Amino acid sequence: MNNKTETKSGFNNFDQEALLYHQMGKPGKIEVISSKPCATEKDLALAYSPGVAAPCKAIAKDPAKVYDYTAKGNLVAVISNGTAVLGLGNIGPAAGKPVMEGKGILFKQFAGIDVFDIEVDTTDVDVFCNAVRVLEPTFGGINLEDIKAPECFEIEERLKKEMKIPVFHDDQHGTAIVSGAALLNACAITNRKMENVRIVVNGAGASANSCAKIFIALGARRENIIMCDSQGVIYKGRTVGMNKYKEFFASETEARTLSEALRGADVVVGLSVAGALTPEMLKGMAKDPIIFAMANPEPEITPDKARTARPDAIIATGRSDYPNQVNNVLGFPSIFRGALDTRATQINEEMKLAAVHALAKLAREDVPERVSATYGGKSFKFGREYLIPKPFDTRVLMWVAPAVAKAAMDSGVATRQIEDWDYYRETLEALQGPSKVFIRSAINRVHQNSAANGGELPKIVFPEGTSTKILKALATLVEERICQPILLGYPERVKEKIQALDIPALSGVQVIHPSQHPRYFSYVEKLYSLRQRKGVNLREAERLMADPNYFAAMMVHMGEADGMVTGSSMNYADAVRPILQSIGIFKDGVPAGLNFILLEDKFLVLSDTTVNFNPTAEQCAQIALQAAKIVEYFGIQPKVSMLSYSNFSGAPGTPAKMKKAAELLKTMRPDIVVEGDMQADTAVNPEIMERLFPFSDLKGGANVLVFPNLESSNIAYKLIQQIGKVEVIGPFLMGVRRSANVLQRTTTVDGIVNSVVFTALEAQFIKEALKARGG
Repeated sequence: MNNKTETKSGFNNFDQEALLYHQMGKPGKIEVISSKPCATEKDLALAYSPGVAAPCKAIAKDPAKVYDYTAKGNLVAVISNGTAVLGLGNIGPAAGKPVMEGKGILFKQFAGIDVFDIEVDTTDVDVFCNAVRVLEPTFGGINLEDIKAPECFEIEERLKKEMKIPVFHDDQHGTAIVSGAALLNACAITNRKMENVRIVVNGAGASANSCAKIFIALGARRENIIMCDSQGVIYKGRTVGMNKYKEFFASETEARTLSEALRGADVVVGLSVAGALTPEMLKGMAKDPIIFAMANPEPEITPDKARTARPDAIIATGRSDYPNQVNNVLGFPSIFRGALDTRATQINEEMKLAAVHALAKLAREDVPERVSATYGGKSFKFGREYLIPKPFDTRVLMWVAPAVAKAAMDSGVATRQIEDWDYYRETLEALQGPSKVFIRSAINRVHQNSAANGGELPKIVFPEGTSTKILKALATLVEERICQPILLGYPERVKEKIQALDIPALSGVQVIHPSQHPRYFSYVEKLYSLRQRKGVNLREAERLMADPNYFAAMMVHMGEADGMVTGSSMNYADAVRPILQSIGIFKDGVPAGLNFILLEDKFLVLSDTTVNFNPTAEQCAQIALQAAKIVEYFGIQPKVSMLSYSNFSGAPGTPAKMKKAAELLKTMRPDIVVEGDMQADTAVNPEIMERLFPFSDLKGGANVLVFPNLESSNIAYKLIQQIGKVEVIGPFLMGVRRSANVLQRTTTVDGIVNSVVFTALEAQFIKEALKARGG
């Protein structure tokens, strides 16, 4: 956004919006919250005196225990003196504080790292270093920020030698790492080799210096790099405006101006000021020039002007409104994550290069729909306008942090070894929200069940074989080894769609045309036998069986598929009807919808959220039993609450119905803890239960909530979904003889993946149950 309309205050409209953003509610952007409960007298005694003495004594005895009993291992200091703040220059430490707070938000948002921002009121290198060095007991790492050159070089060099925790000047290395990844990919696209690339770096500050060094580490030759500053080319023998850091890059060249340096150059890296590059300068560059114009907030040349002069150019900037944004957020959060998790003593060159290569490789992978959705549905594919991942691609953490951690271990700076890399990746995934933890636990159970069955994966049939969302979801599902997919539709059309979407993982997937399948007529006869007394004649059965939804349901019914997922392109009623008519309900079963509510440390199950308008007590009991079995899939003891507007009153109407439902469930499954009638707050808040109803067997809060009717459950889960700080997954269909689920038409690719994972898990449990019964 770049609104330049001025107001009377001298600020443009966007500035005014930014001021309001920082001022509204609590001033600033950060706060400190407790990671432990502190609501009771006992909590207070544990958190402070006398309980706090125990960890103090443990740390005094073994200093390494500070990582076990304090936040040090996940705490970074963002430290600045405000001498080089963004494009604002030397504005001082107080004026730079909003930037440092913002940096803290990015650490937390993208890597789950906690931050204290510290603004130091000094420009003296010795005073600054002394102030930072004595903070080592508090922090797991130091991020230096917005310190002008050349002081920033000396500060980082000294602190790295004097401290045994990572010290990282992001203005230098963050830009270098991300631009290094972009350059590797730009060279690959233009068939260049790094050792032959001629590079011009315009700017000689912290980031320019570090970029040039990392290009050399990636294979560029020192003699092929020309660096320029505000006075022109930095050449051998120049004496004006020089220092030891510039001297390192002094070139043996006849060029004296930026324009002369660019003649025949393959790459120009701008880390200077807006307008430093002109269209005329670019015309003398080599074929397919690589132009990184990274000055902020305005680039050295806009992509539009650059492309007019050189239509063959590959262009990157620091701006989010142009393709190929070189954004440091792709680097520092994940780099510190890997460093903290190995308790590295520094962030060395090996770790930086590992981050470069991880980012470059990730950019060549297919981009998930969830990333496209974050950017207004725009599609991204590796190429000239997509050299590096997008900042909101959650995979960045999953790729970069392990690469950095491994490099720390391999290079000998890690003091803590990661032995189980699968588990480590799961912990990273957990940082991205409860749904990731939940789905990963379900995926692990699918894999465990599959391994116990000789590696056999559930066969899941998809009636919507040409659905873009379904096919994109299947790319993930096949890679994760969740199921054997079967697609329905015209084979040539399905395969054309797979090719168009460029999903090679699905090249060998089974595709069935229903009416041409050898079992088609036997399926017709089976449907006729099931529905002949309900208005379906043989001809109608033949017509229905040509419908992929009926065909899929019959495959599941006949045991030729273990489950089905449908509904991404149709309404719920039309999608569920073939399931109920062909697969049917198990004995005493009640078709019902279920939703998972995902909290930070647990999940709740809500039912019935989709099917029964006003279920009877008997139906509520059966719905609860079905939901309890699903909770057991995850190895968790179900604790059921029959919800009402009263607590244990049994009053006529809803309370009486839910009380009876609880009694019926106790008869059906005496081992399941169930209470009702009960209010919702009582059900989920153990303190209310213990204080007011100590006689209840329901301890620790319910995890299965059964609502008295469809209205209350549907309203509840949709309200929670919109305003609660939780995630909602579902709905899923219960009560059916085999595993079958109906998607919402608004579901995303991630939502489809979640539904299929659950369907596969359920299919495995049903199959095992049938084997146990000899069915």
